[in-house]
Amino acid sequence: MLRVTTDKKKSKTVLSVEGRLAGQNVATLEQCWRDLRSASPQEKFYVNLCGVSFIDGAGKMLLKTMHHEGGQLIADGCLNQAIVKEIVGQEKNGTRAESSVKKTPIIFYVLLFGLLMNASGISAQQPAPAAQVDGSPLKLTLDRAVGLALKQNPTAQIAVLQAAQSVQDKNIARAALLPQADLQVYDAVRRSNIEAQLGINFPGFPQHIGPINIFNAGPSFGMPVFDLNLWNRYRSAKAGANVSKDNSLATREQVILLVVSQYIGTLRAMATVEAAQSRVELAQALYDQAADLQTEGVGTGIDTLRANVELQNEKQALLVAQTDRDASLFGLSKLLNLEPRQEIELADSLSFFDTPQPEVDPSIDEALAARPEWKALQEQTKAAEYDKKASQDLRLPTLRVDGDWAYQGTRLNNGIPVYNYQATVDVPLFTGGRTHAEIVKSDLQLKVLGEQKADLRNQIALDVKTALLNLKSARNQVEVANLGVQLSKEEVDQARDRFKAGVANNIEVIQAQDALARANDNQIAALYRFNQARADFARSIGQMEKVYAK
Repeated sequence: MLRVTTDKKKSKTVLSVEGRLAGQNVATLEQCWRDLRSASPQEKFYVNLCGVSFIDGAGKMLLKTMHHEGGQLIADGCLNQAIVKEIVGQEKNGTRAESSVKKTPIIFYVLLFGLLMNASGISAQQPAPAAQVDGSPLKLTLDRAVGLALKQNPTAQIAVLQAAQSVQDKNIARAALLPQADLQVYDAVRRSNIEAQLGINFPGFPQHIGPINIFNAGPSFGMPVFDLNLWNRYRSAKAGANVSKDNSLATREQVILLVVSQYIGTLRAMATVEAAQSRVELAQALYDQAADLQTEGVGTGIDTLRANVELQNEKQALLVAQTDRDASLFGLSKLLNLEPRQEIELADSLSFFDTPQPEVDPSIDEALAARPEWKALQEQTKAAEYDKKASQDLRLPTLRVDGDWAYQGTRLNNGIPVYNYQATVDVPLFTGGRTHAEIVKSDLQLKVLGEQKADLRNQIALDVKTALLNLKSARNQVEVANLGVQLSKEEVDQARDRFKAGVANNIEVIQAQDALARANDNQIAALYRFNQARADFARSIGQMEKVYAK
């Protein structure tokens, strides 16, 4: 839910944003901003982000556009302040680099989305080395980019190693249930005080015995026969290993989502560059046409000047689009952990793949069956239940067997076999309240996990419903945007014909050109949102790897 309110104070307007600036909410704020800008183009605008709880990649780029168009961003909180500082810093750097280009508030583009992070399987493996730079660009399809991220992304590899550590924790807990044996060999010299050992002094007898040489060599062993506490601790560690495995799979899903989002965001930036380039060519053609008509005495100087202004505006937009495209490529390279000097090219294109709209209830059931986060929480509950049983078993007696056998004598050649075998029953009588405290602690942990399961179930349902809503909306947006581009092209053609025939000046042409630019932006944004919505839905039902990793 996104709430946008406006408050006018003297010569400035404060635009207050509350809620999550993500998904469909970005389009809502974008429309509100454009309406305010068109209604009061000379007024100062302040955008208050103190009530924003989350900003995704699309929201970040919209804020960048708003700041570029004169909006002053106000933020509170570490994350939002960091995003605002980054946007302001990039704006200052861009201003210094392009100080020779005139700024105009015509049309700017929502571009660039940088996303992040995490992991795959369970077997511990070393990260694959980054691709070697040979001077040629690395061409990446979407599935290849996903594969490289799962092999080379540091966060993914850390998750794999942590899962492998949990497996070893399980093995350590299992070792306590198995027989333990060792071999001991020693050659010692002993001298003992009789009075100190017996507490009696025998007159006429020496006070000590020795020194005596003792040689001893032989094995010793021990193992628990009945200890439910150790058994349940092992079962808890086993469930903990499953928790780490599922968490690793969840990280793997998240890494795929990050790469897919970054990849299609880069495709969007590239499509925006292509659209900006085509508009520059169109503006150049219109300028040439106006100049020719003026030379022939048919056109006027104001028409030529107006066309030249529009041409410079489109060139400015092209520069911004190219910068954002390059920055998005850098972000993708960082996610894939490539060699910094390695250039990359994307082999896919931003396109529309129409798919049937899934139903809500079956999708939620599929998500609960496949989401690794849900499985991890279930295994975590099992581990907590085993910990509780282990705490309760502290009240029960335990039985273990120990023994040793040795070859013992004063020298190596005069020893005899000696042995000691024993069975020990340990019955707890009083533990100072420790057992009760551990049981209560386990009960509290189970209650916490129960609350977390209820919250996660609702979150999964919300993720699925939101993803389906965005998917349906994005599909409709693509259809409307395609129609808008078609109509805008027809409008440009008709306006050019009217201007060429002398029926109208080129104001109509400029307006039609601006309408085409907006239509192109809408089409690119709609295609991006549709592909992002497909990725978000696959993530919501736990099928990212099945859909995108090959």
